[in-house]
Amino acid sequence: MRDIYSVIDNVRLSEKSTLLQETNNEYVFKVDRRANKIEIRRAVEQAFGVKVIGVRTANYSGKAKRAHRADQGKTASWKKAMVRLKDGDTIDLI
Repeated sequence: MRDIYSVIDNVRLSEKSTLLQETNNEYVFKVDRRANKIEIRRAVEQAFGVKVIGVRTANYSGKAKRAHRADQGKTASWKKAMVRLKDGDTIDLI
């Protein structure tokens, strides 16, 4: 098993993730692209001391970017995980 801090990159805070927290008790994390759902579940449970009910993941491909020049670059691809917690469990993000 990998180190839990190499699996979880950071917390994604947005309007949609805040709505998921309030309605479904789900938290959104940016995770390592190679991490699977089992590794994500274990990492969240160990890092925050909560019980995870389910994990959903989504892969996002990098976008082409151009910075006022002829050459073109690309942003990095990344993976997002939506983690649902047991009722009564919360994660203090601030």
